[in-house]
Amino acid sequence: MPEAYIVEAVRTAGAKRNGALVGWHPVDLVAEVLNALVDRTGINPAVIDDVIVGCVTQAGEQANAFGRNAVLASKLPQSVPSVTIDRQCGSSQQAIQFAAQAVMSGTQDVVIAAGGESMSRVPMFSNYTLHGKEGMGVGPFSTRVQERFGVPAFSQFDGAEMIARKYGFERETLDRYALQSHQRGAAATAAGAFDAEIVPIAVGDGWHTRDEGIRADATLEGIGSVRLLQEGGVISAANASQICDGASGVLIVNEHALKQYGLTPLGRIVNMTVTAGDPVIMLEEPLPATQKALARAGLSIDDIDLYEVNEAFAPVPLAWLKVIGGDPAKLNVNGGAIALGHPLGASGTKLMSTLLHALKARGKRYGLQTMCEGGGMANVTIVEAL
Repeated sequence: MPEAYIVEAVRTAGAKRNGALVGWHPVDLVAEVLNALVDRTGINPAVIDDVIVGCVTQAGEQANAFGRNAVLASKLPQSVPSVTIDRQCGSSQQAIQFAAQAVMSGTQDVVIAAGGESMSRVPMFSNYTLHGKEGMGVGPFSTRVQERFGVPAFSQFDGAEMIARKYGFERETLDRYALQSHQRGAAATAAGAFDAEIVPIAVGDGWHTRDEGIRADATLEGIGSVRLLQEGGVISAANASQICDGASGVLIVNEHALKQYGLTPLGRIVNMTVTAGDPVIMLEEPLPATQKALARAGLSIDDIDLYEVNEAFAPVPLAWLKVIGGDPAKLNVNGGAIALGHPLGASGTKLMSTLLHALKARGKRYGLQTMCEGGGMANVTIVEAL
């Protein structure tokens, strides 16, 4: 069977809302990632067949062919096409899977999968809330959808509370997990674990190279003092992912391109799975998706050396561990979105960058990445480090 190889994987350091990257147009942020992929691999940018860019809030500066605009802002020639896709938080993970399918089919040889999101300059949900304020439409959930599922809207916040209740997680358990995320992120930063994957971004007289959201001085007491999002609930802003600005990308090729252009792969894509389930609880789908991916790959969870399970909310990776039976020591070893941030459409290729570089640094073989997504969907990608 034809193979898909990841040659390089990079990301910007995450920036807090209205933080270090607020002055950067999101198109230009993605362009910096595209440039870094070309520079680091030495590939002739003219041979790139396509650029698939994930973005969730396609409005304002992220509207009107966001991916194509990023190509035009980069050093890639105008002959390189691009497309922008939205599978919610899994958008750029889906970009990886689409790119891999393209090179495996032989219809294309060299494809970049990338993602970008400036949650400062294009706030979450603004692609429909601004329309509503102007009297244009009633939102994305039609009466048919509302009647079928018995809710006025699908809410990720409600879903997180539902998962916590279903799997029996108290607030202190979630807060302890959040503290661990910050501790691991701080330790990884201090050890230089992210250096190989981060693209420096010019900011003022310096460079943005460190994830801004990490709180090295975080305490359980401090996390526990943050107001709950719902009265009587267990979810707070401190045990959920951080709003974040960032971009990321990977270069994916087939065996023909590896040989033709003298490229050295970081990893091989072993399995690509996407599933969908209950859109109300919404964030639980990584559990059955992982089970399906492992079965299709002929692997057990014990065969996987590292896992990246997006920390949209603390109950998500905790429920995943409880059901899948994974080793907590292998999960989000360098911290996750609670500490590092979750730049929506950029998170898929961001997590893949971290996963591949972590596998390489540890001399490990298999990695698994999964992402909960709006509408009750999930992507799972299994890779082998080379």
